[in-house]
Amino acid sequence: MSTPLDRKQRAVNIFQRRIANPVRCKLPNQELLETIGRISGQPRITPIGGRLIDNSFWMVSEFGDRSQYVRNIMANNSVRLRLRGDWHSGRAFLMPERDPLELLDRLPRGNSLGVRLLGNNLLSLRIDLN
Repeated sequence: MSTPLDRKQRAVNIFQRRIANPVRCKLPNQELLETIGRISGQPRITPIGGRLIDNSFWMVSEFGDRSQYVRNIMANNSVRLRLRGDWHSGRAFLMPERDPLELLDRLPRGNSLGVRLLGNNLLSLRIDLN
């Protein structure tokens, strides 16, 4: 039997996959994360939000280790990140010790608001760029 949180995540995932993500991926300044599918081995692109601090990009996953891109990172942490239209290679790290709510206070407000409203298993991530 599914819980209200499971139903919420499923509804958000359907909306993001079918409506929001295809539109956001076409925006020229949208930050994108490319992971390698843990089953398919194919590149998977996800629109994200976060902030570059020094040479690391910080972000918060709204569904933590239930997010497909986080599961892909757990299998292979080599990623690519599109920032301001340019692609960069890097390594992604799950940062469960970093308070995601505190981190959201330092990240862009629009994305942070969405993560706070829709998320139910927040997880901080850091991508170290090469």
